[in-house]
Amino acid sequence: MAELLRVEALRAGYGGAVVLDGVSFVVGEGRSLALLGRNGTGKTTLINTLVGVTRYRGGTMTLDGRDLTRLRPDERAAAGIGWVPQERNIFKSLTVEENLTAVARPGAWTPARVFTMFPRLAQRKQNLGTQLSGGEQQMLAIGRALVLNPRLLLLDEPLEGLAPIIVEELLKTLTCIVRDEGLSAILVEQNPLKVLPMTDDAVIIARGIVVHSCPSANLLADPETLDRHLGVSSATAGPV
Repeated sequence: MAELLRVEALRAGYGGAVVLDGVSFVVGEGRSLALLGRNGTGKTTLINTLVGVTRYRGGTMTLDGRDLTRLRPDERAAAGIGWVPQERNIFKSLTVEENLTAVARPGAWTPARVFTMFPRLAQRKQNLGTQLSGGEQQMLAIGRALVLNPRLLLLDEPLEGLAPIIVEELLKTLTCIVRDEGLSAILVEQNPLKVLPMTDDAVIIARGIVVHSCPSANLLADPETLDRHLGVSSATAGPV
């Protein structure tokens, strides 16, 4: 497996608070990683640290061998990191089409391709960001990250607060992106049963450190570990 992202002994936080205290893991080229953990364990802080918006305190982060630790957020994006934050952060005063064309970089992912993947957005390409539903805003946030043509896509709770029908639609699309397209990705999600079937590997964080890592299929078939670290009932987990 070719290595894309390596994180070693990473320490980071906000202000004087240390949230991550020695996190280490690897994401392979063309592999997807489920980043799991209970609320407040450091998942979003880890994503924010990878994109450069926390206070870095030690350790290493390399993308395809390039040291990220001293790069600005815009330099990390140029190096190949695409980010879909919890807040979505779309340009609400721009149209859907302008949101995509304003940030697009050369590569396989174009605004036209995003419209093919998200027909809802194609129907609303002239709508402003303020005129979109929550699910459509999330689709736009994902599309905007894709047109950057990243090497690694970071998705922080992409299913949070969405209607079940939209969740199922997004799960199918994300599965296509990471499985069929082979785009390396890290997905943060509260419900492991949603993301484990579509990812290759899994990491569980607790108290700012990695407490468990394994192939996603192994974790999905291990209800004891799911229950101990994530509070997932054995009645809803098990071999698949």
